[in-house]
Amino acid sequence: MKVVAAYLLAVLGGNTTPSADELKDILGSVGAEADDDRIELLLSQVKGKDITEVIASGREKLASVPSGGGGGVAVAAAPAGGAAAAAAPAAESKKEEKKEEKEESEDEDMGFSLFD
Repeated sequence: MKVVAAYLLAVLGGNTTPSADELKDILGSVGAEADDDRIELLLSQVKGKDITEVIASGREKLASVPSGGGGGVAVAAAPAGGAAAAAAPAAESKKEEKKEEKEESEDEDMGFSLFD
């Protein structure tokens, strides 16, 4: 990913065909190690291509990837566990109240108050 970022930085800087040495210089300027194999692989894959076209084709490919993942599971679980879900916030607020009480008692143990 860092090699791709270095390539894009070079292109944004006006160099439409950056060399491996230029990518190494960019990576070295931020203290990142340059992997020669990955640089050569990237350069061979983008050789002769317009970077805007490469990005556009990548966006088209990503558009077909499903996202959202667990939405269906949460909806299916809600009716069965509705009471448990409602009880969870109440339990959390009780825990917070106990925690606040404990914090207050710690001040009393020290023998002084911040606002005396």
